Amino acid sequence: MTPIHTHFQSKGLQCAGTLYLPPTSHEPRCPPVIVMAHGFACVRALTLPDYARRFVEAGYAVYLFDYRNFGDSEGLPRHWVDPARHLQDWGAAVRHVKTLPEVDARRIVLWGTSLSGGHVICTAARGDADIAAVIAQHPHVDGLAALASVRLSVLARAMVAGMRDVAGRLVGRPHYIPVIARAGELAALSSDEAARGLQRLMAVNDVAWENKVLARVVFKMGGYSPLRQASLVRVPALVIAGTRDGITPWKSAREAARRMPHAEFRRFDCDHFDPYLGEYFEANVRAHVDFLHRHVPVQPRLRRAALHACKPAPTHP
Repeated sequence: MTPIHTHFQSKGLQCAGTLYLPPTSHEPRCPPVIVMAHGFACVRALTLPDYARRFVEAGYAVYLFDYRNFGDSEGLPRHWVDPARHLQDWGAAVRHVKTLPEVDARRIVLWGTSLSGGHVICTAARGDADIAAVIAQHPHVDGLAALASVRLSVLARAMVAGMRDVAGRLVGRPHYIPVIARAGELAALSSDEAARGLQRLMAVNDVAWENKVLARVVFKMGGYSPLRQASLVRVPALVIAGTRDGITPWKSAREAARRMPHAEFRRFDCDHFDPYLGEYFEANVRAHVDFLHRHVPVQPRLRRAALHACKPAPTHP
């Protein structure tokens, strides 16, 4: 899987992206393309290439990108999570992908996980005719539901940190908090589930990543609810959630799928971080590829080879 590095502009800053093409991309018919970006405060090099590899094996092109202020993209201060800014980057990424001659720009799939699972819902809700389908894995869709699991003591400390960051912004002194910490500790995601998940991910990924985010994010997440726009998503959608997910509640994801006219909902017995590793990674990939082949098919010859690229794993309806 040979990467092709490209860049695009979002609000005057350069965002880094990587295009992957299937081996048969030299044929006259260009492949559908899956646009992917990570969730809360992560970079494209962390676990996403594993998904991209499977999609490429299944005959699809993939375009991965980093948000402004993250990874290889430009932007200061670093580690700035803001849903509105992320959505601007998604729009710019889709416009860029439409200019790429190697892919079928009329068949674009939006793929998101966690926070970006909500972003792809909002992006598809805008009604772009070239968006062919959406995959939202363990999506953040309801800000208030996500906040309900946060301890009040942690939330209060986070609010103080957020105010400190907002004040520091005026004098060029940003203030950070950890992205992830154990339950009861100050962080954007404060839970033992998140702490265990981070430890597992970093053990198998040799990626430079800093566990910090601008504290101002605490004022953004509660009001960000892509669920409100779910009914505007008119293309086929796959929504996947985890029964044991304490970060993005599965019932909220199910409600988002219910509101979409052409959505499928799948629920696995897993937590928020399981889909990136082991059997649940395999289960997710299998579900994704099956959905893609039904709704955004590649050429028949590629489909036969791709059906064997992923092995099934147990699922819970």
